[in-house]
Amino acid sequence: MFQDLNKNNNNTLNMMVFSAIVITILLIYVLFQGDATIDSKNYIFGISILAIGLAIAFRLKQKEISNPTTDQVASQQTQTSTNDIHKTTNNIEAITTDVKFDDIAGIDEVKGELTDIVDFLNKPEKYLKHNVKLPKGVLLVGPPGVGKTMIAKAVACEANVPFYYQSGASFVHIYVGMGAKKVRELFTVAKASSPSIIFIDEIDAIGKSRGIGGNDEREATLNELLTQMDGFDDKSTVMVIAATNKVDVLDEALLRAGRFDRRVFLQLPTKDDRVQIISKACQNRSCNFDIESLASATSGFNSAALVTIINEALLNMIKRDGTSILEDDIEEAKQKIQFGKKQINILNDEQKDILATYQATKAFATRKKVMLFDEGVVFDDLIYPSKIQLQQQIFALLAGSVGVSILKHNEHIVFESEVNQAYKIADDIVNRYKLSTSTQESIIQETKLLLSQMINQNKDEILNLKEQLLKDEVVF
Repeated sequence: MFQDLNKNNNNTLNMMVFSAIVITILLIYVLFQGDATIDSKNYIFGISILAIGLAIAFRLKQKEISNPTTDQVASQQTQTSTNDIHKTTNNIEAITTDVKFDDIAGIDEVKGELTDIVDFLNKPEKYLKHNVKLPKGVLLVGPPGVGKTMIAKAVACEANVPFYYQSGASFVHIYVGMGAKKVRELFTVAKASSPSIIFIDEIDAIGKSRGIGGNDEREATLNELLTQMDGFDDKSTVMVIAATNKVDVLDEALLRAGRFDRRVFLQLPTKDDRVQIISKACQNRSCNFDIESLASATSGFNSAALVTIINEALLNMIKRDGTSILEDDIEEAKQKIQFGKKQINILNDEQKDILATYQATKAFATRKKVMLFDEGVVFDDLIYPSKIQLQQQIFALLAGSVGVSILKHNEHIVFESEVNQAYKIADDIVNRYKLSTSTQESIIQETKLLLSQMINQNKDEILNLKEQLLKDEVVF
């Protein structure tokens, strides 16, 4: 702005000097002619000289505007760049968060995984002096309502750094290039205030595998995100945290080492977790109901739904002019949550028994930690898959369904996705790897193995695992 003001002052001064020269010439002309000899022709001549001079000055001014000098162009570009940065800063601002890890219940394992991230943001020099490269990106994976956004806010609060929040959908625009531009602006602002955290919620909106859907704007935005994450200085203290509940659709380039190379999986809370969440929600409130009973009755609820129950119960208490949350308030809230607009199915005892039987059989087959509401089986990456390894995956995916059919004497569809995945692997064995001639034969072979060698011979152990799942909602 000051450069433009100085430039305008210089132009005005030049015009004044030129005008003064023309007027001086006219005065000299008048003095030499004398009063007696000045007639109308002389006046016309003088005015003509003045008009010609002003016309020349005006012409030079127009030429200067249409053909600016290099310095003027540079000044204008600098001013434009400054205005753009200022505009960007106004559009993207850090969010102040006061959420701490202690304010979030039921995420003890997650806290442990994120502790070193917080320490790195608090004391970067402690790590950088040893040339330690911490993850540039952390991907929070879990179903809706388990607290992914709250956890990201807690990391920012614990580290005491600026927190920049954007949803994946906010990068999606009609016009190609607008989403990529917004990604560049976001990273520019975050780097300027590093150490800082960028949090991208629902990253699958822009991070789907390229080629799915054929959206040029989304792919351009994804490419820009990949470029910005690659462009980080090795000593950069900008941490990117993203959240999704659809990790299977994300582009492989996002998940490779050097980008989102740390993944934190969040599950639906277990019974003990629900006790902690409900107790935290009841903090500083008068609550006269059985927290353990409510935790047992809300299997399958996420943390957001549990907090909503307490809030609905509190509203019911206020409506009846009460001073403490009672069992009746909780029952009223459960009815609203279960049958109202925010419908969440509460499992009855028979449904929980079927689910526990399914998961207990799967836990026995995989020898891995299984939670009551876990869906899917995590397998190690197979670099050079063998037929036996692929058959073991089918074995693990079918174990729950076969276990329910035997132990409950009836077939139930629990997790359809696991059955479909088993059939897909069997189809790959036949059509992709050419290791067998029949998909159905592979399925039948593994089913028979489950029936003969595992479930019938180890029924008691599976039933013990089921009882543990019904009690603690998790087995190791």
